[in-house]
Amino acid sequence: MRAHLGDQLVIESPATGVARRDGEIVGLHHGDGTPPYDVRWSDTDEVTLVFPGPDAHIHHLEHGQPVTGREVRPDVSTTQVVLPAGEANPGDIGRRVAAERRRQGLSRAETAHRARMAPDYLTYLEEQPADPSAATLIKLAATLGTSVTALSGGGMDLPPGQGRALLHPRLRDLGTEECRALLATHGVGRIAVSSSDGRPAIVPVNYEVVDDAIVFRTAPDSVAASAAETEVAFEVDHVDEALSQGWSVLAVGPASIVTEPEAVRGLARHAHTTPWAGGVREMWVSIRPTSLTGRRITAADQ
Repeated sequence: MRAHLGDQLVIESPATGVARRDGEIVGLHHGDGTPPYDVRWSDTDEVTLVFPGPDAHIHHLEHGQPVTGREVRPDVSTTQVVLPAGEANPGDIGRRVAAERRRQGLSRAETAHRARMAPDYLTYLEEQPADPSAATLIKLAATLGTSVTALSGGGMDLPPGQGRALLHPRLRDLGTEECRALLATHGVGRIAVSSSDGRPAIVPVNYEVVDDAIVFRTAPDSVAASAAETEVAFEVDHVDEALSQGWSVLAVGPASIVTEPEAVRGLARHAHTTPWAGGVREMWVSIRPTSLTGRRITAADQ
């Protein structure tokens, strides 16, 4: 069995000879077109690594076979497949691939050619939250001169920000409303407090934003609980390793324990998540910011 990019893989039912599944071949793993293939299935639009069995055969585009589930422009070669239009919403892997490709000065077409995959699949991978196979990541990593670990985000246990800085970064202050928008509605932030022994401490907590107040729950004997009835600093940030950019928001204000029973029940009822640290954490602390500031790093042309 030999195939080209854009050919159609059809798997038939052994009993009836009727096609039970088909998909477009978007990635080759051997220069001679032999299996396995990366196939994007027409019924799910997912891409998987396929080792075709005896019930599978290839429909070659040059033989006039249609590409199921996708529009083919009548005024161009049928090997050019048009993906459905839609707003780009890249996943983490797609952003990393795109960033490394741009750093290498490669076009999508050139990258796809070197990695032996369909240009439309590379576009899909960079613009949608795709889940490429391990073999696809290996080919892309080799093409881009990086590692599968880097493309797949394998450095999760490393501190963020180890990537290269932007060539022309821009650091700007954020307005109050933009800070509010970035802070809302929930997530993980860090609270700076003075612990019981008088030493400064910074503790990550799961937080919510309710009526402009930052609230989190903790245990009465925890370090975070020492924030109550003091003025504290609370920080939230996001770092995009793939694009070497990010933002941070700093809120400063008095913290207090939420004691009104109905308010406590309401917070517990509408909380998006339980504390990641686990355990019994039923004391709610509320921070009312009196100061809200932030900064963002982007490329100079953004």
